[in-house]
Amino acid sequence: MKAVGLMSQGPDFALEDELRLQGYELVAGVDEVGRGALAGPVVAAAVILPVLADQPWLGLVRDSKQLSASRRESLFDLIEDEALAVGLGIISNQVIDSVNILQATRLAMMAAIDGLPRRPGFLLIDRLGLSQCPIPQRGITGGDRSCLSIACASIVAKVTRDRMMVKMDSDYPGYGFAQHKGYGTAGHLSSLLSLGPSPVHRKYFAPVREMIGRRGRLSSPGASSTPPLAGKP
Repeated sequence: MKAVGLMSQGPDFALEDELRLQGYELVAGVDEVGRGALAGPVVAAAVILPVLADQPWLGLVRDSKQLSASRRESLFDLIEDEALAVGLGIISNQVIDSVNILQATRLAMMAAIDGLPRRPGFLLIDRLGLSQCPIPQRGITGGDRSCLSIACASIVAKVTRDRMMVKMDSDYPGYGFAQHKGYGTAGHLSSLLSLGPSPVHRKYFAPVREMIGRRGRLSSPGASSTPPLAGKP
């Protein structure tokens, strides 16, 4: 069963249907956003869609990166209302700095799965495998473009993280978090050079380290080579 005709160029329900024919009643799609950002958390979501997922709006679902912000917001509300279960995992920049981004991503995915109010029998995960998770699973390259549950998870994770970055823009003004969402745009790098890192920057990511070093070299003799944190204490 495919969701609707509009799905012809987007993700479909084929993998979920295949697994349910094998006896897996609840199948969760899992995805993350924010791995490549220089600031803010990495956020993962897990979504279990109904068995008869044939609502017309599902034909509009795509990988979150292919959707406008307004379309993501409207789909986010529909997913929250109509999915059987939604779980979120949020891992801070401090944890990312301490364990590395790959391990932080896996932690976020595990937290999202653990946050599901119903335990899935099988996981469809975008790209990664979770060896620490006992639930049967499959990592799918490009899963957010081919698998409907994963695409829905990508939307939930993206909207959640974007809202957090807009809030951080108010907490730490001057960096433009509301616009670039923590990614390494030219404007973001320029603000890093002028302001130094905020408390939500990933200080072990190479571009952030390099800007800290440049500020140190530009500082006056006798000044500290490590810039003070900008924003709220």
